[in-house]
Amino acid sequence: MRALERFGVPGIGPEDVLLTADGDRVLTGTNDGSIWSVATDGSVIERITQTGGRPLGLEWLTDGRLLVCDAHAGLLAVETRGGAIEALVTTVDGQALRFTNNAAVAEDGTIYFSDSTRHYTVEDWKSDLIMHTMSGRLLRRRPDGQVDTVLDGVGFANGVALTADGSQVWVAELALRRIRRLTADGRELAAITELPGYPDNIALGSDGLVWVAIASPPDATLSFLQGRGARLRPAVLRLPEAVKPAPKRTVRVQAYDSTGRLVHDLSADAAEWHMVTGVREHDGRVWLGSLVETSIAVMSVAGGAA
Repeated sequence: MRALERFGVPGIGPEDVLLTADGDRVLTGTNDGSIWSVATDGSVIERITQTGGRPLGLEWLTDGRLLVCDAHAGLLAVETRGGAIEALVTTVDGQALRFTNNAAVAEDGTIYFSDSTRHYTVEDWKSDLIMHTMSGRLLRRRPDGQVDTVLDGVGFANGVALTADGSQVWVAELALRRIRRLTADGRELAAITELPGYPDNIALGSDGLVWVAIASPPDATLSFLQGRGARLRPAVLRLPEAVKPAPKRTVRVQAYDSTGRLVHDLSADAAEWHMVTGVREHDGRVWLGSLVETSIAVMSVAGGAA
C-alpha cells in the first residue's frame, strides 16, 4: 500500500489528470465544466476555462493547446492562456457524439479518441454497463480533420493511449475488463485480459509505460447480467439507484510495457479517497483523478510517501 497525498480542487469529480511539460502543474476538469490548473505542491489553483459541458480526458495537442474530451460537447481544443475554445469534433457520421471520454495524440497530430456509448450520457454511465450495449467506439481524427471509426462495438470504450514509439494504440474496454491493442494501421494484437477490475483512463507515462486506472474491482452482478442474466437487465435498470451495482472502494493502478507485460501494480488505502478514473506517471510520481472525489491525489512508484 502506497501513501496518498491529496490536493483539493474547487469542484466535484476531477476525472483525469495531465501534467505540464515542466511538471510544475497538474490540469484536471470537474463536473461543473471547469478546467483547473493546480500547482504540484497545491499552493496555487487557477481556472483555465469553462467548457459548458463535462470535461473528462485531457491531452496536449501538437500545437500546444489542451485537448479536452468533453462528454457533452465533444472533442475540444483549449488555449491555456485566455481559455478560448475550438470545437474539433462534435458529430460522427451525422450523429452527435454521445459520450466523448479519452484520447491520445500522435506526433503527426492524429487524435485517437473514445466514444463510450451511443445510448447513455456520462451522468447515466451505470445504465450502459447494466444494459451491456457494446456500442462504444474508438475514433480517429486525422490532421486534415477527417474522422473515421477504427474500432466499433466496444464494451464501454474508455481510456486511449499510444505506446512510446507510436506504433500501437490501446483502448480500454471497461465493460469486459480488458485493453484492446491495435497497430497504427488497425491490426488487432493480443488484448490484455482479465484485469483485476474495470479499466478507466489509460495514459503513456514519462517512463514509457502505459498506465491504467482501475476504477473498481469486478462486480458479480454485472458479470451475471452480461451472461446468463441478460433477460433481467431491463428490470435491474428500473431498480432504485441505491440497490443497483455500484463501484467498490479501491485505489489501484497498473502499468504495462508495449508487449502487454505487467510492470507495476500499485495500490493505496481507499478509506478517504477512491475510484481512480485518471492516471498519469511523471518522473516517478503517479497522479490520480477521480470521478467522485473533490481532490486529485499523488503517490510514488517506489512506495512510501509521495
